[in-house]
Amino acid sequence: MENIVSLCKRRGFIFQSSGIYGGINGCWDFGPMGVELKRNLKEDWWYNFVQQRQDIVGLDSSIIMHPDVWVASGHVEEFHDMLVDCKECRKRYRADHLETDVCPECGGELTEPRAFNMMLKTRLGANDETAVETYLRPETCQSIFVNFKEVYSSSRMQVPFGIAQIGKAFRNEINPRNFIFRSREFEQMEIEYFCRAENEDEVFEQWKKDIWQWYLDIGITESKLRWFSHPKESLAHYSSRTEDVEYEFPFGWGELQGLANRGTFDLKQHTEHSGKDLSFFSQQENERYIPSVIEPSAGADRTTLAILCDAYCEEEVDGDKRTVLKLQPNLAPIKAAVLPLVKKDGLAEMAQDFEKQLRKKFNTFYDQAGAIGRRYRRMDEVGTPFCICLDYDSKEDNTVTVRERDSMEQTRMPMAEVGDYIAQRCSNERD
Repeated sequence: MENIVSLCKRRGFIFQSSGIYGGINGCWDFGPMGVELKRNLKEDWWYNFVQQRQDIVGLDSSIIMHPDVWVASGHVEEFHDMLVDCKECRKRYRADHLETDVCPECGGELTEPRAFNMMLKTRLGANDETAVETYLRPETCQSIFVNFKEVYSSSRMQVPFGIAQIGKAFRNEINPRNFIFRSREFEQMEIEYFCRAENEDEVFEQWKKDIWQWYLDIGITESKLRWFSHPKESLAHYSSRTEDVEYEFPFGWGELQGLANRGTFDLKQHTEHSGKDLSFFSQQENERYIPSVIEPSAGADRTTLAILCDAYCEEEVDGDKRTVLKLQPNLAPIKAAVLPLVKKDGLAEMAQDFEKQLRKKFNTFYDQAGAIGRRYRRMDEVGTPFCICLDYDSKEDNTVTVRERDSMEQTRMPMAEVGDYIAQRCSNERD
């Protein structure tokens, strides 16, 4: 894990937030490579679960909502962790994360557990006297429920259908840890899928299959994935059934995505608290009812971390260590690097012109500094699937050498064919 964190900082994937001021615990910034990787991940998720389906539409809602939303959802009353403090060193812990009844840091005595609401408060208003206290959303799903009627009526959707959203959420975590796995600001990729109550078990099982297949499609090793079924006594107040997809990180098993049967809880709560009818009327069946909800909710940051952990590889090549990120080509921040064999004799100018042409199709990178082998290694470390080398023969016959990252095999091909070849290999489309 230390090697992965080091690579993330060194190669511009993830930085500590506010680092020049000593950092802020539980907050992270995605650098040039990290922002491209996470953006590609989110686009792949949207492509699979929204663009390729006729029964799911999208939403992009406000981070700040009316404070009564969180009363209706149960967050004001229920969204608590039990907190303990060490009386000696003053360190703070979640009670359910401790395996002993003493401080794991110094062995000191712990306080009695007390409830700690995890929502982050903010104030809206021009001055302190009139400002209204509300919260930064702890999850993205409540805005989907609040907008349920507007979405289905404007898009003419019929049950069963889903509403998808990718967005930021905030939780005042007691003990952020394990790099970006548990943080105070994170991004969710979430769907609320509305169905008839009698079909909810069938819908739940189908989502299990679809979710599992997506993780395999983005390159996660299947043997490092598992389902965890929450026992009834530990279910959230809104759920009658929850199962998590977990990944085996270097620090242990951790949740990537939750799949919950929320039933009719949320729509009924918002109907009661807002006084607005959030039922669905089926003209075909001439019936009005509150749909049940099946919720697949994935963490974009956690999945990005799982991808980095799964792709990270150290191997020996000709007696030297090679560090490589074996990312799926469509997820890689840079699809192709253009590298002139030497800077002189017009090769650099030719390579720069070629890189500009390829950039119109996908993300590229130009590098002319250092020996060609070192440049290959730099690209391997950030997961670039293809490197294109221009040499003296390129000036004579307009051909280049295309090197593949994983196999390191090199293929000679006409420059005119390179763009389509790489674009096809990096495409979202699957057979």
